[in-house]
Amino acid sequence: MLAILRNKIKQSLKYQCLFSFIAGLSLAFAYAPFGYWPITIIVPAVWLTIINKKTIKSATLIGYCFGLGWFAAGISWVHVSIAQFGGMPFIITLLLMTLLCGYLAIFPALACYLSSKFSAKNTFSVWLFPTFWLISEYLRSVVLSGFPWLSLGYSQIDSPLAAFAPVIGEIGITFIMLILAVSLSQLLLKNQIAKHLFVISTLIVINLLITMPNWTHLQNKQIKVALIQGNIKQELRWQPDQAWPAMSKYLDLTRKNYDADLIVWPESAVPQLEPLSQDYLSMVNSAAAFNNSAIITGIQNYDLTTKEYFNGLIVLGKKDVRSEQGQYFYQTHNRYYKHHLLPIGEFVPFGDLLRPLAPFFNLPNSSFSRGKYNQANITANGLHILPLICFEIVFSRQLQANFHHDTDIILTVSNDAWFGDSNGPHQHLEITRMRALEFGRPTLRSTNNGVTAAIDHHGKVIAQIPQFKEAVLKTTIDLVSGKTPYSLWGEWLSYLLAAILFIVVKFTSRNTHKSND
Repeated sequence: MLAILRNKIKQSLKYQCLFSFIAGLSLAFAYAPFGYWPITIIVPAVWLTIINKKTIKSATLIGYCFGLGWFAAGISWVHVSIAQFGGMPFIITLLLMTLLCGYLAIFPALACYLSSKFSAKNTFSVWLFPTFWLISEYLRSVVLSGFPWLSLGYSQIDSPLAAFAPVIGEIGITFIMLILAVSLSQLLLKNQIAKHLFVISTLIVINLLITMPNWTHLQNKQIKVALIQGNIKQELRWQPDQAWPAMSKYLDLTRKNYDADLIVWPESAVPQLEPLSQDYLSMVNSAAAFNNSAIITGIQNYDLTTKEYFNGLIVLGKKDVRSEQGQYFYQTHNRYYKHHLLPIGEFVPFGDLLRPLAPFFNLPNSSFSRGKYNQANITANGLHILPLICFEIVFSRQLQANFHHDTDIILTVSNDAWFGDSNGPHQHLEITRMRALEFGRPTLRSTNNGVTAAIDHHGKVIAQIPQFKEAVLKTTIDLVSGKTPYSLWGEWLSYLLAAILFIVVKFTSRNTHKSND
């Protein structure tokens, strides 16, 4: 039976596309909350044996089907926000999810197209594939504001390959995975040269892992943090009569934790515009300063000067450990405005055309302005904190642009209530862990309903609290100093390695053709 199926896959493009779709689907189990990380090396290796030496047209179609399966399973959590909170009928929800997955599948298809187009015989070249995959992933991170979610390297946060993150980042780990997958695929095809390459590359990886130094070191300084998880239902968050109960809840949970040096409330924890919340904010600011603590909270602001709406973070209480100067006042510069806005959720492309079509395009708070790409770290109780809001944590280049030698903590706040009991919040935490490891800094993740967690500079979760519970995560984190190579170089080293591979493959194939002639 297996032999018959194998022959059909080899001979029929239809079966090859079906196999590719299923292979893409299976990758979802490599990410959180499942964490079966070998899948993202083994499955691509087997899949590459199917696509090897296919024509440009066939390779592109097979790559597109692989991408469809990959994203259909991997970002299925988007369906929750569209169906449950977007007010869309099931058939429309299904159509929108199909369009989204169909768009994202273009990028792996592009990698397959280029791997065939630039090969010597215009057939798919597995050795060109890692280079063009990185190019396509870069494009996925920038086109239409970018959506680089579910990149392959994130699946390795608990694998030995995670040790490379401080040097070449998640994208570099993706490159190593593809090299291993290509070598393994060639072994499966009984390519004798690949046997030696696989052994050599594996030994190099093992040697590098063993000799990998510690790029950052402890400061022998600890701080107490308290992350407040209010667990307020999404459908109640912006009801006018629920604003004061929500603000009272956060204040009550905070009163018991003023012994913490830093207290964090999640994204838009204060469900009123900042100009309308001055009395409340002044009260919280005074209480935090009196207790020698600082509170960072998400809040939305309507800037009275520029007439723009922003999704932001502000600091209440003590900015500096030595004095009470620099406390909160309206329009203080000690704030952060979100730069990478979520399409549809926070801004609507072609809004004049789309908003009249369906309630989904009129979600609350879908008309924000962008904050600047480069913003100063916020300061709270003497700590320099690099903030990011919601899915901004997936954009490592933005984090690198705002990372400084005196950055003490990375902070990300979110409201993942939009995604219910799905894989989305767990994948979000996985991405956050990778950023902590890449930049070698303790990272705090504060959310409305989970997953709220404190992460050390090795990307390990120190403590977390259950989803869908009103709770406070109170823990101690170690501050570190030093900078990782990735925080200095970013993704350039990974793209340099990809360029070198491309040059070597092209040079080798050219010489092979000359010798054959």
